[in-house]
Amino acid sequence: MKKKLMGLGVAILMVLSFVGCSSSAEEEKSAVEMIKEKGKIVVGTSADYPPYEFHKEINGVDTYVGFDIAIAQKIAEDMGVELEIVDMKFDGLLAALTGKKIDFIAAGMNPTEERKKSVDFSIVYYDAHSTMLVAADKVDMLKAPEDFKGLKVGVQKGTIQEEIADTQFPDSEKVAISKIPNLIMELQSGKIDGIILAEVVAKSYADANESIAVNNLDLGSEGGVALAINKNQEDLLSQINSTLETIIEDKTLEKYIIEATELSAQ
Repeated sequence: MKKKLMGLGVAILMVLSFVGCSSSAEEEKSAVEMIKEKGKIVVGTSADYPPYEFHKEINGVDTYVGFDIAIAQKIAEDMGVELEIVDMKFDGLLAALTGKKIDFIAAGMNPTEERKKSVDFSIVYYDAHSTMLVAADKVDMLKAPEDFKGLKVGVQKGTIQEEIADTQFPDSEKVAISKIPNLIMELQSGKIDGIILAEVVAKSYADANESIAVNNLDLGSEGGVALAINKNQEDLLSQINSTLETIIEDKTLEKYIIEATELSAQ
C-alpha cells in the first residue's frame, strides 16, 4: 500500500513538474512569438473618430476604416498575421490592453505621462491641434473660451480634451460623454454649446453635418498621437516602431491620412 501511495505521489509530482515547465515555456515566449503562433494581432480602437478610425459602409458591408486602421493593417501585414479589430469606448481601451484582451491600441491616443505609468507608447506618428465644433448659426458668436462662460462644453471621456476643458474653460460646465456621435447629437439638440475635438476630427463631422461648424479656435497641440503597447514587450514595440518609421519616411502615412480624410467626407 505504501509503495502504491509513493508511486502515486511521484506521478503527481511529475505532472505538476510538466505543467510548471509548460507555463515557464509560455512565459519565456516573446509577445511577437505568441502573436505569430496565434496567427493574428488584436488592435483595440474606438471607431467614432474620423478620419483616425470610423465606420463606413463599403459595398453594403459595415467596415472599419481610417488611417489608424490602415496603420494597424500594415503592422499586421509586416508581421505576417491577420488583423482583428475590437471596437469599444475610448475610456475602456487602457483596461482592455493591460488586461491582455487586445495587443495594442490604435485610437488617436495621446502618450500622456499619466498613461505612460501603465503602458508603453510607440513613436509619435501624427500631431493635431484641438479646436471646437459649435452650432452653425452661432459660429460667429462663440469664438473664444470666454464666450463659453456659463455654457456647456462637451468632450469625449478619457481624452486630452477633458484636460483642455478643465484648464482653458474654467467658467464653463464640462460635459464628458464616451462616444462622439452622442456629443454631436447633444450639440445639435442644443443641450451643449460646443465640443472640443482634434481639428481634423472636428472638420470631418462638420463636413458631414450642415447644422454644425468649426469655429477655428486654436486650443493648441494635443502633444501628438501614438500606439499603446503593454509594458515589457520590447520586441513588439520595436516591430511597431519599425513599421511606423517606414511609412513616415516613404510618405505612405500621408497617403493613408489623405485617403481617410476624403473617405470621411463622403
